[in-house]
Amino acid sequence: MAKSIRLLWAAALALGLALPRTGAAEEVDSSTLWSDTKAYFTAPLHWDAHDWMMAGGALAVIGASHAFDGKVRTHFAIGDRAVLDGKDPHSLRDAAPALAIVAGTYAYAWWIDDESGAVESFSMLEAAGLSAVSTEVLKFAAGRRRPNETTDLNDWRQSGSSFPSLHASAAFAIGTVFAESGGDEYRWIRRVIGYGMAGATAYVRMKDNVHWLSDTVTGAAIGIATAQFVMHRREARRSAGQWSVAPGATGGVMVSYNIPLR
Repeated sequence: MAKSIRLLWAAALALGLALPRTGAAEEVDSSTLWSDTKAYFTAPLHWDAHDWMMAGGALAVIGASHAFDGKVRTHFAIGDRAVLDGKDPHSLRDAAPALAIVAGTYAYAWWIDDESGAVESFSMLEAAGLSAVSTEVLKFAAGRRRPNETTDLNDWRQSGSSFPSLHASAAFAIGTVFAESGGDEYRWIRRVIGYGMAGATAYVRMKDNVHWLSDTVTGAAIGIATAQFVMHRREARRSAGQWSVAPGATGGVMVSYNIPLR
């Protein structure tokens, strides 16, 4: 899993370097990634009452989903899927749809020469990377064993890697950025594709009996929250004023400060 996180960061950095530099407010590079990472992990220090209320609501939903872990496992753990071998043969297959959305978005943006689409692709990878780091930290702390390793839904701190689901967190991070980016003209299509892909990813992880219900719900919460954080940071950069320096028409230099009007 650590390799997956490194690959996400490498892809985000490579994409950032490939983007055209048309304005400071749109630049995404290693400094952007580092700045967002610091802000992400210190964000709880700046939360207001609304943020804490949303976090509390998410915890309540996760707690409620845990009560159904056993029933969901019983529903899906039939035949070969009931074997306690701890194997995850479809990990790459289950990650493919999310990666396809990133690749497809960037390819289309490149085809029509649309910088905003390329920045959107960067945001998807950044959100996936940040959510993956949070997920891996929680996995290490929880140590929960997978439902194809044990029938005990409370088998915590056993060096397991079930809670939360990395596939779900990355899929919801990418899917949310895709769903909520761009104009409102095709918003419903974006949401069907983005959230549909993420929901389907969480479903197949439970169907294959490699994650408990609460693993995927927690992963989804992390992914959605991280995507919202990244999109807010992106919007703040776009709304920021830009300094520019250019040669003057009659000699000297001209310094200007531009603020986008929306």
